[in-house]
Amino acid sequence: MRSLALLLCLAGTPALATGLEIDVTGDAQGTIVIDLFEDVAPQHVERITTLAAEGAYDGVVFHRVIDGFMAQTGDVEFGRLGQDMRYAGRGGSAYPDLPQEFSDIPYERGIVGMARAQDPNSANSQFFIMFDAAPPLNGQYTVVGEVVAGMEVVDAIKRGRGRNGAVIGEPDRMVALRVLEEDPAPPEEPAEGDGG
Repeated sequence: MRSLALLLCLAGTPALATGLEIDVTGDAQGTIVIDLFEDVAPQHVERITTLAAEGAYDGVVFHRVIDGFMAQTGDVEFGRLGQDMRYAGRGGSAYPDLPQEFSDIPYERGIVGMARAQDPNSANSQFFIMFDAAPPLNGQYTVVGEVVAGMEVVDAIKRGRGRNGAVIGEPDRMVALRVLEEDPAPPEEPAEGDGG
């Protein structure tokens, strides 16, 4: 896990990143905890936390899920059950698109990035979580955070089909998102001899 040590190295100053807790239901059941890199991508983190605090992400599906690559969600316009899922992934929020905040953080397992169209400055509300490393994404998409707990929940998200990873039937969805005001550091490993 990259966590705070890399963040301090990249940013040059200590900072406690806010985080998210995402409750997921469907094939996957449980909570994903994300450490948000507000010093690396402050505008994108602010957008995600604003939308989360407004409840905009509640009920939004994972509409594009590619095995061995990533799970994408966050279409607050077209991405809820009951809507025409053919449009899921085409929408965003009522806020304007964001200018890119690319960094040197590589796209590895558990990294969270902002989805966008061809224009590098078109990220809005959608984000994705990496199942595995994808070096072609490095420096091309804004990194906003990293999963620090609940990667087993990410791994269980219902996969899509075909090259685009569109989910057929009922996709898994985010039931609720909570903004954490403190750094959501992963739990400490038990000390040797603790029997845990």
